[in-house]
Amino acid sequence: MLAVSPVPGGNGGAPGRRVVVTGLGVVASCGIGTEAFWRGLLSEPPVGRVRPVVGLDVSHIFGPKEVRRADRFVQMAAAAADQAINDAGGIETFRGDPDRAGAYIGTGVGGLDTMCEQYQVLMDKGPDRVSPFLVPMMMGNRAAAEISMRYGLRGPCETTVTACAAGSHSIANAGRVIATGRCDVMVAGSSEAPLSSLGVAGFANMTALTRSGVSMPFDVARDGFAIGEGAGALVLEERERALARGAHIYAELAGAASTADAYHITAPDPDGSGAARCMQLALEDAQVASEAVVHVNAHGTSTPPGDAAEAEAIYKVFGASGPAVTSVKGVIGHTLAGAGAIEAVAVALSFEHRQIPPTAGTKNVDPAFQIDVVTGGPRYWEPGPVVSNSFGFGGHNGCLVFLPA
Repeated sequence: MLAVSPVPGGNGGAPGRRVVVTGLGVVASCGIGTEAFWRGLLSEPPVGRVRPVVGLDVSHIFGPKEVRRADRFVQMAAAAADQAINDAGGIETFRGDPDRAGAYIGTGVGGLDTMCEQYQVLMDKGPDRVSPFLVPMMMGNRAAAEISMRYGLRGPCETTVTACAAGSHSIANAGRVIATGRCDVMVAGSSEAPLSSLGVAGFANMTALTRSGVSMPFDVARDGFAIGEGAGALVLEERERALARGAHIYAELAGAASTADAYHITAPDPDGSGAARCMQLALEDAQVASEAVVHVNAHGTSTPPGDAAEAEAIYKVFGASGPAVTSVKGVIGHTLAGAGAIEAVAVALSFEHRQIPPTAGTKNVDPAFQIDVVTGGPRYWEPGPVVSNSFGFGGHNGCLVFLPA
C-alpha cells in the first residue's frame, strides 16, 4: 500500500512540508522546450558519438555583450530556467519574500568550452590576451549565480558537482530546503556543455564512447555512450503555496537519497549494492513500498559495466516482476551532469502524457538482465510512483522518487 511521507525532502529532514513541481524547462539535443523534447523522446534516435544541441537562441535572455561573457553551460541553464519559470507563472512565481527563494544548479565540468578557448588564446597570443572574464565564465557556480541574480532569488544559491549525479542531487537538495521550511520555492536542475574537442577526446580515449555510434542502453550489443549536452530545470514549490495560487502541478517530489559506492573512480560496483541502497533509502524517505513503484527512469548510459550494475541493482530492489524501465539516453546521449535534471523533466512529462518513452536504440535486451526494459515504442501506463536514477564517476549515487500530481 502506498504511503506518502510528509517529508519529501530527503534523508534525515525534520518532518515538514510537501514539495511539488510547478514548472519545467529543458534544452536537449532532441528538442528545446518541453513539447519538442517530448516529441524527440518518441522519435528515431540519431546515429553518432556526439549529440549537440542545435538552434539554441538565448537572445531574449542575454544581450549581445552578455552572451559573449556566458559559457555555453550557463546559456543552456539560463534557457532551461527561463522556460521553467515562465511555465510556473513567470516572475510572479517568486512573489513574496525573495530570501525564501533560491537556485540549486549542478554541473560536472562547468565552463570547459571557455577554458579550452582561453588556453588556446594563451598559447597563441600570450597571457596579456587572456580574457578578464575567464574565471567568472568557467566557474561551475556561474549558472546558479546567473539565475539567482536574474530573478532576484536571495535564498540559498548553490552548485553541486557530483559528476553525472549532480542534477538529481541538486533537485533533492532543493526539495529538502523547501520541506524543512527554509524556502518556499526553488529553481533546481543542472547543465553540462562537454562537447569541446578536449572533452570528447578525454571520454573517447578512456573507451567510454560508443564505437558503433549507437546509444543502446541495456542492449546485449551496447558498446559505450554517445556524449551529449543539455540542461534541465524544475520549479519546486511548497504544495499548499502552489495550490493557493492555482499553479499547475506536474508531480510531487516525495523522496530522495544519496549514497556512494566507495569502489572505483570511474567504474560502478559490479554488484550494484551502492545503487540499490540509494533506491531503497529514497523509497524509505518517500514511505513508498518497492512493489508500488510502476516505473524506473534509469541512468542507463549504454556502457557494459554501468548498465550491468544498474540492472542488478534494480533487480535487487524490485525483483523479477519489477517496474517498467527506460533510459532516454538512447536519444539524447549521456549529458553527464545534465542528465538527472533532464530525466526528471522526462518523468514529469511521462505523467502528463500517460506514456513511458521507449529506450531508443535498444533492440535486444541483454538476456542476463532480469528487468522489464521498454523498447520499440512508448508504453501507455497509469501513472504511479517513479524512481529516477543518476550515478556518477566517483561512485556518486542519486535517486529521486516522484509521484503523479
